[in-house]
Amino acid sequence: MTATSPRPGDNGGISADVLVSLGDFTLDVRLEVPAGGIVAVMGPNGSGKTTLLRCLAGLEVTEAGRISLAGRVVDDPAEEIWVPPEQRGVGYAYQDVRLFGHLSAVENVAFGPRCRGAGRAEARRGASTALDAVGMTALARAKPARLSGGQSQRVGLARALAVEPEVLLLDEPFSATDTDVRPLLREQVRTAGASVVLVTHDPTDAEDLADQLLVLEAGRIAP
Repeated sequence: MTATSPRPGDNGGISADVLVSLGDFTLDVRLEVPAGGIVAVMGPNGSGKTTLLRCLAGLEVTEAGRISLAGRVVDDPAEEIWVPPEQRGVGYAYQDVRLFGHLSAVENVAFGPRCRGAGRAEARRGASTALDAVGMTALARAKPARLSGGQSQRVGLARALAVEPEVLLLDEPFSATDTDVRPLLREQVRTAGASVVLVTHDPTDAEDLADQLLVLEAGRIAP
C-alpha cells in the first residue's frame, strides 16, 4: 500500500504514535518532530530506543497507532496502511553500520541513491560529495575491512545523507568516532535539512544538536 496524502494534523516532520510488543517488551511512545527539527532520544540499554527507530523506518510492524513522515502517513494499522522501508524517504545510520564488505566506501554510499533510481555516475558523484562532507575522501576506495569502527560509522552517516532524506534516523552515529571529528559530523546532521531522530548516550550530542530531548524508560517516555 502506498502512502497517503497529508492529512490534518500532519506536521510535515515526524508524527508517531507507536505501539509494538516484542516478547515481554512493549514500546508505547508518542513522538513529534517538526519539519527540520532534531529530537534526541536517550535512555538505558533495552529501553526501546532502537526499536523506536526501527518502527519509524518500517523495519518493525506496529500493532496500533499511526506514523506520519514528512506529511505522509506510512503506518496506520487501523486503516491498513503500511509503506515499506524503501518508500519512506528515510536515511538510517545504524549503530552497527552494516556496510557491504565487497564494496568500497564510495560504492557503499552510492548504493542508496542507486536504489532510488539515480544513474551510476550521478550516484557516484553524490557519494563522493557525502564522503567528503564527513572527511572520508582519502578512504573512498577502501573496503570495510580496512576501516576502523569510527571510519565505518562516518561512511554509514555519509550513506544515510547521500539519499538527501526528508527524515534522518541516527542510532548512536558517533559512538566509535574520534572526538576531534565529531563537531564536523554534528554539523552535517545539523545542516542536512531533514527531520531527525537521534538516539545517543552522549549528552554532548543532545546538547549540541537537539531541539528537544526525550528519555525512554522501559518502552515509555519518562515524565
